[in-house]
Amino acid sequence: MTSLTLFLPCAGGVEDFLADEVHGLTGLAGDDLLTMRGGVRVRAGWAEAMRLNLHSRLAQRVLIELAHGAYRDEHDLYALAAGVAWEDWFTPRQTFRVDVTAQSSPLKSLNFATLRIKDAVADRFRERAGGVRPSIDTHAPGVRVQAHLGPAEATLYIDTSGEPLFKRGWRQDKGDAPLKETLAAAMLAASGWWQPAERRVSDQPLYDPCCGSGTIVIEAAQLRLGLPAGGLRRFAFERLKPFDAVQWNTIKKEAARADQTSAGGQNDSRTPVQVFGSDVAHRMVDFAQRNAERAGVAHAVQLRGGDALQRLPPTGLPGVLLMNPPYGERIAAAGVAGVRAAGGREAFQSSAPAADEFNAGDEFFARLAAHWKSHYAGWTAWLLTPDLKLPGRLRLKESRRVPLWNGPIECRLFRFDLTARQSVDSASKAPPALDGQAPPAPD
Repeated sequence: MTSLTLFLPCAGGVEDFLADEVHGLTGLAGDDLLTMRGGVRVRAGWAEAMRLNLHSRLAQRVLIELAHGAYRDEHDLYALAAGVAWEDWFTPRQTFRVDVTAQSSPLKSLNFATLRIKDAVADRFRERAGGVRPSIDTHAPGVRVQAHLGPAEATLYIDTSGEPLFKRGWRQDKGDAPLKETLAAAMLAASGWWQPAERRVSDQPLYDPCCGSGTIVIEAAQLRLGLPAGGLRRFAFERLKPFDAVQWNTIKKEAARADQTSAGGQNDSRTPVQVFGSDVAHRMVDFAQRNAERAGVAHAVQLRGGDALQRLPPTGLPGVLLMNPPYGERIAAAGVAGVRAAGGREAFQSSAPAADEFNAGDEFFARLAAHWKSHYAGWTAWLLTPDLKLPGRLRLKESRRVPLWNGPIECRLFRFDLTARQSVDSASKAPPALDGQAPPAPD
């Protein structure tokens, strides 16, 4: 258990940030920490596997590689799985399930491939446990086995996480389409507000004016306080045979001690609030407040109701605006507040709008940019959206764009450096310039 090969899958575009996070948590580098498509490969021990589960905000799971080899058909997969010492990892009294993913696999049926791997695991136990084999449970298994099939090679893993790691354990209240915690953390890393390799956060205030149920602000507040991402949940490795409860308790105690120093660790109710959120739907603000209380950060965030087009900066010092604005840009003529109160974020979206529907998306974003120019000079705004035309809608020039995936949706995280709106007199009555561009010379 001192020399394991781990694979930490993550969303597309997050691989480099995850590698930074793993380095910050473990100190690993070079051949012991390799960035790959869709994740990070790590050479480490059992203690690091537990520590990464507890702390990682960007990984989807922590998998231990148990076998890797060439295959041509399902019989080869059976042989590969039958050669794994599953009895070293769990007992025949536990339930398990097998999940298979594939990329350019020559096999015609992944269901049959899954069945053959299940058979191999069960047959191995039957031979070595006096005819006893573990049962299958596809809903709440005690153990999860994962297989990934490439064009010619297959890899078998055992999952040490159980529930995916974006499930932090604090969310009970949510809207219709909450942002995953792992994506919120990726936005914080991509913006530079959180620097995972150094395990620290910026001193700048952070504000989400469309906070919904609070995902971004809660992630940010936990980082500022130095709280572990998985401190409120359980993990699958606690049910595996190599689990050492004493070692695990030591790791958790280390995390508890570090919450005053790691990432700035300002876990003190007297510390001025630096993380802010607001939402036009007061129901969502209530959700966010309850989630913040369960996450242990209620004293470190300020949550308010209010329209993003009207709220003034929550602090006198410029900071970072970080938000996931509504997708679709079909905003009813009744206004932002009316739509959000009627149906939340999804009310902005329509796949088949009526012909006479008023498309107020351009107007909304133009007004948002004007509001920012009037009141948020010196702030940096980061917006996650699948709409590549968003800078044009805002009439702003982006200074950076970071590709990120929101599930199956390819998005961009745009950065805008906000400057004050230019007065007519100072511009010699010239048309207002876009941010980042010089105004045209007067005649």
